[in-house]
Amino acid sequence: MTRRGWRRGAVAAVAVLAAICASGPERPENINSASDLGPLPADPYDFTPQDYQRSQRASALLTQRCMAERGHQGFPLDPRYPSDPVVATAVSTDYGALDLAAARRWGYGWDPAKPLVPRPKGRRMTNAEYADLPACNAEASRRLMRGIDVKRDWLYASTRAIEVDKAVKRDPRLRAAWDEWSRCVAEQGFTRYRDPIAAYTDGAWQRGSDGNTRHTQRERATAVADVTCKRRHQTAELWHSVRAQKQAADITRHRHRYAAGLQALRTYRANTAEALRNLG
Repeated sequence: MTRRGWRRGAVAAVAVLAAICASGPERPENINSASDLGPLPADPYDFTPQDYQRSQRASALLTQRCMAERGHQGFPLDPRYPSDPVVATAVSTDYGALDLAAARRWGYGWDPAKPLVPRPKGRRMTNAEYADLPACNAEASRRLMRGIDVKRDWLYASTRAIEVDKAVKRDPRLRAAWDEWSRCVAEQGFTRYRDPIAAYTDGAWQRGSDGNTRHTQRERATAVADVTCKRRHQTAELWHSVRAQKQAADITRHRHRYAAGLQALRTYRANTAEALRNLG
């Protein structure tokens, strides 16, 4: 009886997702990335990829101007450090592996020819430039954050995401969906993981400092079973719908704080646009 109740809840959750996405583009038959699942209620309150790109450019321009004022003419916008540091890349995912073709070829990693963090394109900075860089980076940050209460309002939605994610993981509909997915993966001869994130982050894949995996045959086969089971049971779709419900409820509960966070984001965008207009 309990299981039938969970099934009804799962159907209701998918129905809510359909209603949320009804006004947007039709979702593809196969989900290959998180963006294919459609928007989430908290999306308008958070950084976008365009925000990141624009802010990186604005910060580089402001830093370059500051360095010139300190006597470092010709400081590059995208410099290399005096000596190349060891870079550790943290890898995160919303729903685990989703792209079947990528799973077949790269498992839980990616094409090594397409690193997540590209190498700097500028020249190597001098030791004197490196010594002044932290102060100029801080000045650029202050300029872009002008007029924002950083401790209270900056990216408020991101600070709430941790609590919302906890509520999502406790939801009985999602736990039932994960259990169904886990049985499906195990029936194909692979580890019975507690959830798709556990499969994605399994230490057996031996991620390096760049975050990439070894792409072993076992890893790739596991990833294929993972994605296949997600598609068979619509795991990602239900997961997404539960996230949408929890986010919408949290926004309603903390409406004024979310509104203040959105205003802070708009101020940041305005500061970024001003820097690009004056220096770009």
